[in-house]
Amino acid sequence: MVFGQVVIGPPGSGKTTYCNGMSHFLQLIGRKVAIINLDPANDSLPYECAINIEDLIKLSDVMNEHSLGPNGGLVYCMDYLEKNIDWLEAKLKPLLKDHYLLFDFPGQVELFFLHANAKNVIEKLVKKLNLRLTAMHLVDAHLCSDPGKYVSALILSLSTMLHLELPHINVLSKIDLIENYGKLAFNLEFYTDVEDLSYLQNDLDQDPRSAKYRKMTKELCEVIENYGLVNFTTLDIQDKESVGNLVKLIDKSNGYIFAGIEGSAVEYSKIAAAPIDWDYYRYPFSDLNNCAMCLFCLFIPIIQLAFKRLLYMHISMATQT
Repeated sequence: MVFGQVVIGPPGSGKTTYCNGMSHFLQLIGRKVAIINLDPANDSLPYECAINIEDLIKLSDVMNEHSLGPNGGLVYCMDYLEKNIDWLEAKLKPLLKDHYLLFDFPGQVELFFLHANAKNVIEKLVKKLNLRLTAMHLVDAHLCSDPGKYVSALILSLSTMLHLELPHINVLSKIDLIENYGKLAFNLEFYTDVEDLSYLQNDLDQDPRSAKYRKMTKELCEVIENYGLVNFTTLDIQDKESVGNLVKLIDKSNGYIFAGIEGSAVEYSKIAAAPIDWDYYRYPFSDLNNCAMCLFCLFIPIIQLAFKRLLYMHISMATQT
């Protein structure tokens, strides 16, 4: 039985930084870690990956050969990976004996709530290789500073949870930078617990950009609250305690803590011990940080598609009952 994480999230949420930092941390507490890069657009990796999808297919080649943009190219790459899943299985088999796996996926969000290719890849690996994976959905914490962006992040998180059907943890990443975007309208627990979204309506009404989508936002909030599935944990990848707490949560979700009780106890004692050699510096993402600032614009068509999908599922469930 092999354990690991599927790391997903929008562009600029810190997925590659997370994989680098998490790998470093897990190695310090005694785990052998293998990072599998499945993002064909990620050509500057700060970590050494055990498997790289670019050995199979490159986004730049796909775009040139088929005259596709980056979004269409990524969908093509995931379709190609699904059809050549034997290649990935063969690469993974030597690692299954003693490695903990980190899968670094692309940041194109449609792959994880709309298209089936990435889900099919994960399902085939889970069934054929007996993997126990947790989906780590990273969302940049700065979205909490804007009610519209925050609601977009919620609906994206919910859609992804329902689509992937894996043990799932939503993470507000870069929590150490959240104060750089101004004071939050509510305390941090309001954004992590996702309990009463009606309080966001006043802030949304004050934003002229959001007034146009007021009715849609209200309906989205009701869908989120009716499901009652979404909440967040926070992460500062440079903080030992923050990463350690997240590791404990992940291990409970995928069953690692129960697979080897004695080994887990030793690892957790290392997490609790102070200090361990933890000195991680954030990998620079200047272009992606700029991209993340305009996620509200990016999410408008996405949340419309997500809402239609959720509404259809909601109606179907009500009809069946």
